[in-house]
Amino acid sequence: MFNKVLSITACAAVAVMSAMVMAQAPPAGGGGKGGPGGPGGKGGFARGPALSVTSSAFPDGGEIPMHFAGAKGGDSKSPAFEFHWMMGTMPAMAPDTLKTYAVVFHDIENSTAKGTVDTLHWSAFNIPGTATGLPEGLGAGVLADGTTNGPGIRGGAQGTYFGPGAPAGPFHHYVFEFYALDTKLDLQGTASRDDLMKAMEGHVIGKAAYVGRFHAPPQ
Repeated sequence: MFNKVLSITACAAVAVMSAMVMAQAPPAGGGGKGGPGGPGGKGGFARGPALSVTSSAFPDGGEIPMHFAGAKGGDSKSPAFEFHWMMGTMPAMAPDTLKTYAVVFHDIENSTAKGTVDTLHWSAFNIPGTATGLPEGLGAGVLADGTTNGPGIRGGAQGTYFGPGAPAGPFHHYVFEFYALDTKLDLQGTASRDDLMKAMEGHVIGKAAYVGRFHAPPQ
């Protein structure tokens, strides 16, 4: 009788241990939900290099200087940015599938026409995938390397950057969103914001954001 009880107890312990191992095992197919980097299986990103952006113009989350502002007294120069690819904390090579970059700059605290859509200040696309960043004061229209100024406050065939313009008072938060794409976009500078976002759909292999705060000085 004792041996029978011991046998049943041992079998139960084995079953519990097997269940614990199965619960801790990673799902088949690789990286987990929200992993950084290039395109992966359905439902997330496979682990790979992640896009990161830095700037010497102002710190991420810091106040945007008047030199880059579109408000009265500002120079409305586009800031310089540097592109980096990282594997964890280590520098990495860009994905082989990288073809172009795009940037979308918007004021997330300004509502357009009383709707939920915020204010798009500037965008640019077809920035060559070989670029290591953007220079300060990017030119208007279509540049020699194919970089195309897109929709924004000063969008159009000769579109150009337009900087922050929030009045004196609470800070507005301005977001520069950077997209790494596996294609060159078949768009003109006269395209709409919806056109640009739809054209990028299904081609994003990396994304980064850089945030600045701005309000005009008191008069």
